[in-house]
Amino acid sequence: MDITEVPVSQEHKSKKKANKKPKKKSVSPEDGGVEEKQAEEKVEPSFPPTFSVSEIKNKQRRHLMFMKLKQEKRKQKMQLKKKKKKEREALGDKAPPKETPKTIENQRVYDETTVDPEDEEVAFDEGTDEFSAYFNGLTNPKVLITTSDRPRGRTVRFCEQLATIIPNAHVYYRRGLALKRIIPQCIARNFTYLMVINEDRKVPNGMVLCHLPDGPTAHFKVSSVRLRKEIKRRGKDPTEHYPEVILNNFTTRLGHSIGRLFAALFPQDPQFVGRQVATFHNQRDFVFFRFHRYIFKNEKKVGIQELGPRFTLKLRSLQKGTFDSKFGEYEWVLKRHEMDACRRKFQL
Repeated sequence: MDITEVPVSQEHKSKKKANKKPKKKSVSPEDGGVEEKQAEEKVEPSFPPTFSVSEIKNKQRRHLMFMKLKQEKRKQKMQLKKKKKKEREALGDKAPPKETPKTIENQRVYDETTVDPEDEEVAFDEGTDEFSAYFNGLTNPKVLITTSDRPRGRTVRFCEQLATIIPNAHVYYRRGLALKRIIPQCIARNFTYLMVINEDRKVPNGMVLCHLPDGPTAHFKVSSVRLRKEIKRRGKDPTEHYPEVILNNFTTRLGHSIGRLFAALFPQDPQFVGRQVATFHNQRDFVFFRFHRYIFKNEKKVGIQELGPRFTLKLRSLQKGTFDSKFGEYEWVLKRHEMDACRRKFQL
C-alpha cells in the first residue's frame, strides 16, 4: 500500500505556532525577581471612559460586563478608602475633618415657609390656633375611630390596636352612615377627633383625620402596615399609661400644623411610669409611626422595645373645617407631577 505525503501549507504551520503556549522564562537569583514584581504591578486594563454597557445588545454579555464594571468600581472605591485611612493615621491630630456624605436630606432645597421656633409670629399662632387648648391643658382629647363600609378582619384589628395606643379612643362600626351624619353625632358626644381608616383589597390604605368641631381635616395615604403579631421580638401589649410623643423633622409651616394635629391626639401630661413613647418621624414627606417602650438596663444604658403597630403616612390633602368632599376649602393638595418634580424639595 503506497503512502502519499500530504504537503502542509504555511498558514497551517503559522496557526500551530500561534496556538503554542509561550515558555516561561526562568528567573535567576541575580535578577532579584524583577520580572515577578513587574507581573505583580500589571493591573487589568480598566474600561474606557466612553464605555456604555447599554450599547451591548446581547443580554447575557451585557449582564456579565455590568457585573465586571460594578466590581471594578467597588475595588477602586475600597483602594481610595484605604489610602485616605492611611493618610489620616499618618497625620494623626493634624488630619482634616471627615467629609459629610451627600444625601437628599442635607442637600434639601430651602423652603421659605421654614418655621423658626423662636419666632414671635409662630408663638402667637400656636397660642391662638385650634390646638392651643390641648397644649394649655384646658381640653383632653377624645377620639372616635371608625372604618369604611364592611371592613375586613385586618382593618378591624388595626383599628383595635390603634385604640390601645391612643388614650381615650373608642372604636365604632360605620354601619353605612355618611361622614356628614357621623360628625354632628361626634360633636354632640364631645369627641374631639374623628379617625376613619379606609381599605382596599382587604388592606388599610387611607386615613382621614378630622379635628372637631372646627377642623382642620387631613387625608393620608397609609402603607407598610405591620400589626403586632407580624413584628419580631415585640414586647408585651401596651399599658393604659399616657405615652410621650416625639415629633421629628416637621420644619415648614405645613409640617408644623400637621405635627400639632398628631400631637393633639394624645394628652399633654405623659405618665413616665409607663415608659411608652409614640414617635412620628418625618423623612422626605413620609411620616413613619413607631410605638416603643424603653427599658433601663442600668444607670447608663437604656434599650427600646417595639410594641407595634407600625405604619407609614403620606399627606394627600389638608382641608379647612370638617370633612366636606364637595364644597370644602383646601389649604393644601398634593400635586404629584408639579411638587415631585424636584427630589430635593419637601413640603413638610
